[in-house]
Amino acid sequence: HDDAPGATRVRRHTYLREGPEMVDFLLGQGIRLTRAQYWPDYYDEMPGGSVPGRTVIAELFDLNQLGPWKKKLRPGFLMLPARLEEAMLMPRIRVMGRARLVMLRIALRVIAGLITRKRLVGAGMGLQGWMLQASLRAGVDVRTEAPVTGLIVDDGAVTGVLTVRDGKPWRIGARLGVLVNAGGFAHNQRMRDQYIPGTSTAWSAAAPGDTGEMIEEMMRHGAAIAQMDERVGNQNTLAPGSEQAFMRPGAQGMTAAPHAILVDQSGVRYMNEGGSYAAYCKAMLERNKVVPAVPSWMIFDSQYTRKYMLAGTMPSKKKLQRWHDEGYLKRGDTIEALAAETAIDPTVLAATIARFNGFVAANRDADFQRGARAYDRWLGDPTHRPSETLGTI
Repeated sequence: HDDAPGATRVRRHTYLREGPEMVDFLLGQGIRLTRAQYWPDYYDEMPGGSVPGRTVIAELFDLNQLGPWKKKLRPGFLMLPARLEEAMLMPRIRVMGRARLVMLRIALRVIAGLITRKRLVGAGMGLQGWMLQASLRAGVDVRTEAPVTGLIVDDGAVTGVLTVRDGKPWRIGARLGVLVNAGGFAHNQRMRDQYIPGTSTAWSAAAPGDTGEMIEEMMRHGAAIAQMDERVGNQNTLAPGSEQAFMRPGAQGMTAAPHAILVDQSGVRYMNEGGSYAAYCKAMLERNKVVPAVPSWMIFDSQYTRKYMLAGTMPSKKKLQRWHDEGYLKRGDTIEALAAETAIDPTVLAATIARFNGFVAANRDADFQRGARAYDRWLGDPTHRPSETLGTI
């Protein structure tokens, strides 16, 4: 729990039903975690699903506590002293008084950090900061620039690894065994082509070391594999100025807001735009096997741009014009004009929008049940009624 004045206190028993050993271990190592007040499960309607949610997030971390190790952390998508729950409110700053208060709180933390010489960060970078600090305090020998090139096997048992030290081959023995924690193969196009055909390494925001060689090394020694065609996808929009992968704005919160839908390149809506990001990306890839859907179009109107963030920024008329001039944004005064800009059949696009607007009027998405889950509504606009996520276009 956080001892700061006004902070939400989290009793330890809130963790006990979900993997108590790991969470208790982390807490015991000084890693400060708290439970999100409201973060619905992706499938809250399923048996055992939770509407308040069971998400555990890291408290803010002062990067300056790491000393020289501070430079070893990769930049995160949220380089602000903001807790993850606070960051989720930022796109609604124009419609929510609470979001404006959160932005003021973050601004005050920035000022306080300049005075106290603290560099606070949250989200994944905050968690990694706590983890690295705990590891260093525990005496873990962290070696960088030392890629593992293979496993050492003696008499059928893995007894160490082959690595590199000062540019030369090096052997490290292991008395108790070897734990491989090497991620997936997001940056290995050959493995993508084999297991997830039709996808590209250029799409990935995963860490550069997510290259898959250790998976293949373990397979070479008889390791079993499963779910190689699955991934935790996070849809992005390639806004101008976001060339670095980890800086690309996420699109899930954009399309979950009222007055917006997602369509494939034929102009047909094909998913719940407010659902789980993993399901979102899976649906897009499945659709792309039938109709071109990578990339897809987000269709929205001036109601949207007046109220919500777009691609991580508040869309001024000047920025919208620049994005249009650069080809990132297409627009038209009518649906037909927009269809011409996007090379979509105007009849199809008009029918898609008319059908969606009918669902809005009925307050029920008969095609994809958008808004039926608490998770969908949480991603939307809590000030929009009667639905937080369904709004006319």
